[in-house]
Amino acid sequence: MTVRVALVDDQPLIRAALQMVIAEADDLEVVGQATNGEEAVRLAEAEQPDVVVMDIRMPGMDGIEATQRITEGIDGPQVIVLTTFDDDEYVYGALRAGASGFLVKDMALDDILAAVRVVAAGDGLIAPTVTRRLIREFAQRPQTATTTSARRLEILTDRERETLSLIGRGLSNTEIADKLHISVATAKTYVTRLLAKLDARDRVQLVITAYETGLVRHPQ
Repeated sequence: MTVRVALVDDQPLIRAALQMVIAEADDLEVVGQATNGEEAVRLAEAEQPDVVVMDIRMPGMDGIEATQRITEGIDGPQVIVLTTFDDDEYVYGALRAGASGFLVKDMALDDILAAVRVVAAGDGLIAPTVTRRLIREFAQRPQTATTTSARRLEILTDRERETLSLIGRGLSNTEIADKLHISVATAKTYVTRLLAKLDARDRVQLVITAYETGLVRHPQ
């Protein structure tokens, strides 16, 4: 099945480079391009892409607001945010807005294509360099979880809490299975249950929940 991709960036060269490399992929196709947030929202409504590759800093509506509007529907597309190393302050905002991935523009184009495929399959993805920035952002926030946030975990079993804690620490399904002495298939089942119970779009949102509820403590 071909993954339908929309490109959103105010820099023509960035869009052209992505367009060129996606055109060479048999399983991906570009269904439209936009230069700002307003255009991105209209494009998503009109073309209903599977994945939107979104810049953050754009004139008018920025990528964070556009991401929130695009992903607020039940069947909204997945959004991958592309940015530069100087945009650390936007990482948390973009993920809270509903982005399923957060990548940096100096990544190899093939790696960006791989990310599109991963996110289209329903998995979240954050570049390792951005993951470190995200953890630093959490580390700068208060160490307390609100009662409302913590109550979200009351519906989880002990094993599901353990799984969520490990997801919050960045472990893969294989690593979780090894840690809990269960099969990879069982680990995947727990992840699927967590997504449903916590109404999370993907693994990235589970990481955020693990931190916000205090299940995973911020690094010291």
